[in-house]
Amino acid sequence: MTRVTLDNVSKTYGHTTVLQGVNLQIESGEFVVLVGPSGCGKTTLLRMLCGLEDITGGEMRIGDDVVNHLPPAQRGIAMVFQSYALYPHMSVYDNMAFGLKLHGADKAERRRRIDKAARSLQIDHLLDRKPRELSGGQRQRVAIGRAIVREPRLFLFDEPLSNLDASLRVKTRVELARLHRDLGATMVYVTHDQVEAMTLGDKIVVMHEGRVQQAGAPLELYQQPVNRFVASFIGSPQINLLPAKVIATGAEVRFELPFGQPARAMVDTARLLEGQAVEIGVRPEHFRLAEAGATGLADGIRLDAEVVLVEQLGESHLVHLRADDHHDLVVRGNAHTRLRAGERVVAWAPAEALHVFIADGRACRRLFPEGAVGTAGQVH
Repeated sequence: MTRVTLDNVSKTYGHTTVLQGVNLQIESGEFVVLVGPSGCGKTTLLRMLCGLEDITGGEMRIGDDVVNHLPPAQRGIAMVFQSYALYPHMSVYDNMAFGLKLHGADKAERRRRIDKAARSLQIDHLLDRKPRELSGGQRQRVAIGRAIVREPRLFLFDEPLSNLDASLRVKTRVELARLHRDLGATMVYVTHDQVEAMTLGDKIVVMHEGRVQQAGAPLELYQQPVNRFVASFIGSPQINLLPAKVIATGAEVRFELPFGQPARAMVDTARLLEGQAVEIGVRPEHFRLAEAGATGLADGIRLDAEVVLVEQLGESHLVHLRADDHHDLVVRGNAHTRLRAGERVVAWAPAEALHVFIADGRACRRLFPEGAVGTAGQVH
């Protein structure tokens, strides 16, 4: 297993800066997911790791080796691309054996490694077929198998599931998680899909405009995002954001919404001053819905709202609301929620569910653990 260290790594193309001051440590055996919107630099960073892009500044180490100027073939890595990149005239076996031949592995060793990888990926019955005879999911497993047989010290994946349909993506995602558990290998995985990131990664690295915004365990990023961008990127649907003003910062921090409604949050007050403009964030799954006029609700936040649209997803519903005629919200209700457009409801959430962001986007640390926060409930 191999540790990867990035020390102040940067990348520029002429006068355009793509990556700036990236510091990151990937421990041996970790599954690390680089996630962010298109153009954030995650694929460039992956290509620098494998040697397909030069490093402009900083230092990159794989294991104990500084690899800034080391050719790809000497880095001990294997990469799985978005495109399967299989040789169409070769069988599955020959595609998997090709790299081993180039590295001088004898016939018996090639057979041993290929048989082992094929069994783990459940493609051992496909070894004599050509790529054109395979489904998309099977081709992707062959591409992964071709990487496995090289027994690299580092696996790199560049959006390997993006060409698969929804059901195959889920199935292959499970297979990748199992493969990582079985191999215990260090893996770096690039995706723009935050669901893939949350379900696959031991550590998620959220990137934006060439910088690392936050790195940590999936639940850490979900529960304690360091800024508005991370809070908005992690979680689907996105977190609801409402403008507010701080009205008290004593034993309890209290806020006032633009339409006069009070709110209370359980957050660190170190960055807050009375009269300060902030944003309050509430995730759709942390809102609950009650009938209009309901009383006795938790005093975190309470909004009178009109139902605009209900998206029925089967196991849950997404209820789109409008509060104060121009503030739009999304609430995740359970499968028993029965609402129609035009109905009036109350959307509420407890104080420990609220996130608070100051003007520059930084988050105030929440003081209560996420386990204390309820999930969306049905209309009372």
